Amino acid sequence: MNPIRIAITLIALFVGGWLTFDGTRALISGDYITPRSGPSAGQLGPWSKLVSSIGIDPRSTSMKSIHIVLGILWLISSLMFLAKPGLGWFALVGCSISSLWYLPIGTVLSIVELCLLFLPLTRNLR
Repeated sequence: MNPIRIAITLIALFVGGWLTFDGTRALISGDYITPRSGPSAGQLGPWSKLVSSIGIDPRSTSMKSIHIVLGILWLISSLMFLAKPGLGWFALVGCSISSLWYLPIGTVLSIVELCLLFLPLTRNLR
């Protein structure tokens, strides 16, 4: 497997794993992982302001469920990309676009993922 496919898969597994883990933990324990000390103690990341601006409570069960579903979609898409690169390519593009709201890390990794997916070498997998 070439290094670009490995990088694409690792990014997808990381983003998907984190969204699934943090959403599930929040659903079970009541809250997401937040800093314990410092000026941002107990605060969610910048993504929370974005979803609040469109009327979604970032700590609602709905938002926690969105984290879990999107995370699972990332994980499934990464497996699809390994098994059937053409189909997985489309799934990962969809997941990347769907995760651009997850500021800052999710946004950066989604943009990197899209750049890798649209490289000519990767596009040829379709």
